[in-house]
Amino acid sequence: MTPSAASQRPWGLAVTLIVTGLIGWLSSFALVLDKIAVLSDPDADLDCNLSILVQCGKNLASWQGAVFFGVSNPIWGLGAFAVPIVIGVAILAGARFANWFWWGLAVGVTLGMAWVIWFQYQSIFQLGTLCPWCMTMWAAMIPLFWTVILWELKSGVIPLPSRARRAATEVYAWTWVIVVLSYLVVALVAQLRLDVLSYL
Repeated sequence: MTPSAASQRPWGLAVTLIVTGLIGWLSSFALVLDKIAVLSDPDADLDCNLSILVQCGKNLASWQGAVFFGVSNPIWGLGAFAVPIVIGVAILAGARFANWFWWGLAVGVTLGMAWVIWFQYQSIFQLGTLCPWCMTMWAAMIPLFWTVILWELKSGVIPLPSRARRAATEVYAWTWVIVVLSYLVVALVAQLRLDVLSYL
């Protein structure tokens, strides 16, 4: 990281980490409660089951809902989304991290984003459902990914030539536009595949 970047506290990054982490964590917690309800009563009427299209029951019961070692995905989410919350709070408290730490965060959010894209595909193209809590986690992961990666590019954590870093700095200012465009791409794919609007 460059000296100027290291000497400045990234307030915007910290707030984004905390807010997106909280949204993802609360969504994971809600899904864990739904999973417990289904395990207790397979015929449970879950609050997230709004229609044939918008529901979480089918997702929770599928193999895609427990990809890693048979553990339900939202349980992993509880641990994963706690990380950005802790980092964000630490930044606000004045913590400074070494480059290897930031590289670890970049790897983590990239893996998280890859998992989200994979599950979006599974949900839209294989299961044919839109899980409300899953979508809330997607909505949290997308800005988390873009904010962390673009901030690390502009700050010099991820090394770039000077011209590319200046470009990254300009792009960082448009992070939320990129996030909204990402949301629109997911919404368009869901609409084209599932005809979501006809269910509203």
